[in-house]
Amino acid sequence: MKQAKAIVLAAGQGKRMGSVVPKQFLELDGKPLLFYSLECFEQSELISEIILVAGKDAIPFCWKIVDHFGFQKVKYVVPGGKERYDSVYEGLKVCGDCDIVFIHDGARPFPDAGMLERTFEAADTYGACVAAVPSKDTMKQGTPDGLVERTLDRSTLWNVQTPQVFRYDLIMEAHQKIRKGSIEGVTDDSMIVETLGICPVKLVMGSYDNIKVTTPEDLVIAENILKRREKATLKMKEKE
Repeated sequence: MKQAKAIVLAAGQGKRMGSVVPKQFLELDGKPLLFYSLECFEQSELISEIILVAGKDAIPFCWKIVDHFGFQKVKYVVPGGKERYDSVYEGLKVCGDCDIVFIHDGARPFPDAGMLERTFEAADTYGACVAAVPSKDTMKQGTPDGLVERTLDRSTLWNVQTPQVFRYDLIMEAHQKIRKGSIEGVTDDSMIVETLGICPVKLVMGSYDNIKVTTPEDLVIAENILKRREKATLKMKEKE
């Protein structure tokens, strides 16, 4: 079986959360938000190793989380860079030999096993893929002064999530190449692959539960998702 590793990003400041505590460390049911995504990768048979990328000052706290919850697959906690793509690159540099790499935002607490399997298979087949969900909303393209320019075809629009999953050699090459030119405006790793035209990026069904906690309202939604999931797990155990 091909070897896969996961890079989990926990270096963001979370300014929109309005908290002095970075959003990935805010508590959700008594555990830091970061715990939940780490737990998913820890429990997956697909993942051999986890690389956690954090702000330099947060590295000791991240190791405390790893030790407290007994995450055996977290082998490195490395300092991130100025931008998201810099942090990903720092993680890629310590991946070493692997076939597939998952890149996931630590502020998305609800990836699941099925999502990891689907994206792993797609990355192995296509070279690059992203978890995503079809847009539920009508989308408008606006002008700089806030007027509707046109309505987009919703049937072709997807809300992109993480994990974003790649063959390791492909995404490492992409990160190295794009640094030779301008990298401004790059918001995720699939965009690097798209910009360079290395290969098509496959859209893979994610989950509407797989939200990114960015604002205080998102944290409330996450609490409700967690409660619903816990109830569903309890019902399944009762039936067994």
